[in-house]
Amino acid sequence: MTSKQTIDTLIHAEWIIPVEPANQVLQQHSVAIKGGLIIDILPAEEARQSYLAEKVIELPGQILIPGLINTHGHAAMSLMRGLADDLPLMEWLTEHIWPAEQKLVGDDFVAVGTELAIAEMLRSGTTCFSDMYFYPDVAARVAHQHKIRAHISVPVLEFPSAWANNADEYIKKGLEVSDQYRNHPLIQVGFGPHAPYTVSDESLSRIRILANELDATIQIHLHETAQEVSDALAESGKRPLQRLADLDLLSPRLQCVHMTQVDDTDLALLSEYGCHVLHCPESNLKLASGISPVSKLLEAGVNVALGTDGAASNNDLNLLGEMRTAALLAKAQSGNATAVPAHQALRMATINGAKALGIDRVTGSLECGKAADIVAVDLNDLGLQPLHNPASQLVYTDCSRQVSHVWVNGELLLDDHQLTSFDLHTLSNKVKAWRDKIANCDKHTT
Repeated sequence: MTSKQTIDTLIHAEWIIPVEPANQVLQQHSVAIKGGLIIDILPAEEARQSYLAEKVIELPGQILIPGLINTHGHAAMSLMRGLADDLPLMEWLTEHIWPAEQKLVGDDFVAVGTELAIAEMLRSGTTCFSDMYFYPDVAARVAHQHKIRAHISVPVLEFPSAWANNADEYIKKGLEVSDQYRNHPLIQVGFGPHAPYTVSDESLSRIRILANELDATIQIHLHETAQEVSDALAESGKRPLQRLADLDLLSPRLQCVHMTQVDDTDLALLSEYGCHVLHCPESNLKLASGISPVSKLLEAGVNVALGTDGAASNNDLNLLGEMRTAALLAKAQSGNATAVPAHQALRMATINGAKALGIDRVTGSLECGKAADIVAVDLNDLGLQPLHNPASQLVYTDCSRQVSHVWVNGELLLDDHQLTSFDLHTLSNKVKAWRDKIANCDKHTT
């Protein structure tokens, strides 16, 4: 009789969508985890015969998917959720968000806001988030504390904020954060020049050089609105993407956030240089910024991933919901009901995000040797019945509240709907205190 192999965790599920290979749904299969890695995916009966696990989790009627990857957001801005709704982008920014940030943002604001965001994201299946905000050292610290995977894009602007006074200081502080987390297993640090209209050519060129030296990514808000593009053309005669091309910034390191305004020249540049598009459909819809032409981008071979943007402009960090919106919006925009089918939408929320962040060798799909970043979704709820197609049910029904378990690097962070590393009572009280401070500040600002 062959002895069983000892492992850490064995998960038995009704279905598994590994994402790689594409379009595959495994029924009555199991995932074996050891040392934070997936070491096997096999039929459940074989798993029971082959492995002896310290922890066995039975999930009848539930589906396992790779952990979701939120490629763009501003986590601390969760404290501004609903602060100034139903306003155009620039009015929202200049008359409400930026004045409040200038007065209130600091270490505690970012710590509490980021913790709130992480709790929300874990509860809806996100195992990795990308963040671009002030005090990135604090965001990284909170992510480390709660053992979630994080991609920190250090903000760079030409004008002062609570965190730095000019581009040189943003970059200097950012390099210190990068050094601190250089070998961290869950946290990576890149550059986050805010937008072409807030960062100079000189600073962008310096960022390009440093990113190449450090093998770091560059994330930038780009072609977010038609006004941004028309202003750039009036000022320089160039579309913003062309300006970045002339500065040699286009490469697989570049993560282009939003890209609602894309012409044929833009499409050719994105495809030629292997740039990534980070699509934030709900934020773009809410701020009436435009709609990214996802079907055209995908057809051209451009990698498109999903982000929520900040909760101040969304108003949630639910990537399952974002996935549904992205799929539906692509169909309506293209006039093609077959555009962005369910499996492709899930890829945008998982492996495409991992590719954009440069971590697809580590996460983004359920494969042997990859990190055990796994989400379980309970499809037993009456509102999810009858179930004909698990992938379609996952994408097109509202199932974010059905997320039951979340593992990051093999660590169970959500156990039967309960967060394992949070004091929610204390966090709630801190959030309420910040709510009152922010409301008072906005009242005096307006």
